[in-house]
Amino acid sequence: MAPISNEPVDPNAPIKRKPISYNNLLLGASLNLFEVSTLGQPFEVLKTQMAANRGQSIGTAARAVWQRGGALGFFQGLIPWAWIEASTKGAVLLFVASEFEYRSRSAGASPFMSGIIGGMTGGLAQAYSTMGFCTFMKTVEVTRHKSAVKESTFKVASDIFKREGIRGINKGVNAVAVRQCTNWASRFGFARWAQDTIIRVRYGEDSNMKPTAVDRVLSSMVGGALSCWNQPIEVIRVELQSQVKTPGRPEKMNISTAAKWIYQNNGVKGFYKGVVPRIGLGMWQTVCMVTIGDSLRQYFGTN
Repeated sequence: MAPISNEPVDPNAPIKRKPISYNNLLLGASLNLFEVSTLGQPFEVLKTQMAANRGQSIGTAARAVWQRGGALGFFQGLIPWAWIEASTKGAVLLFVASEFEYRSRSAGASPFMSGIIGGMTGGLAQAYSTMGFCTFMKTVEVTRHKSAVKESTFKVASDIFKREGIRGINKGVNAVAVRQCTNWASRFGFARWAQDTIIRVRYGEDSNMKPTAVDRVLSSMVGGALSCWNQPIEVIRVELQSQVKTPGRPEKMNISTAAKWIYQNNGVKGFYKGVVPRIGLGMWQTVCMVTIGDSLRQYFGTN
């Protein structure tokens, strides 16, 4: 579940540490698993395919994924890597972001800035705990060459670990961290801005109306879509983790050399390949975690 509420915050209210509900953690993990097992992974596979093969359009990328495995091709990397990531990242985000939001508020930061700080630190914690190696292995599954000999995903992971150690299995983790850090900070910031704007437009500049459920969903979806401004770092992340063999491609890359390689081959447009399915992914995540999540919290009586 989202660790930071979209509800208006009274800056004069007493500062309290948000309680961690284990029912909420379980619900968040369940919703993350539902999200990634339905439309989430197909969007993830499609954006990864486009980011790794930047000459492909959405239609070409979709056909390539279909030819690789039919309908199941859109779920490559789901088991176990996307499931591991989905079942853990919500809990990590909730624990870390809630703690840093509380400490920031206690130090005198505004609710808005505290939300930004909580989102940034929560995103960093996600990346360096479980998302790094899970994201890497999901990308490997989408981009690796499919040989006649079927190798299990665990065999591929084991070979990478034996060959390159822990750094190999976490390749691109710094780019993941930058993406998650800016993702959550932007999402919370844009969502709160969108919510304030929606309330002013609907009810007037001086309205004290609280946002409705529809207002919250719309503002969260706007925040999720606008947070995709950091698509260039996502393309760099995919390039770092990609198994596509391209003549002249440097063997060992970092964020800087990957960015240079993308620009040399695809120009500025190359940094935005896959942004459309990524926006779709952000929308679907919001529907699951906000719309469905709010309904289930009310039904089960969790906070």
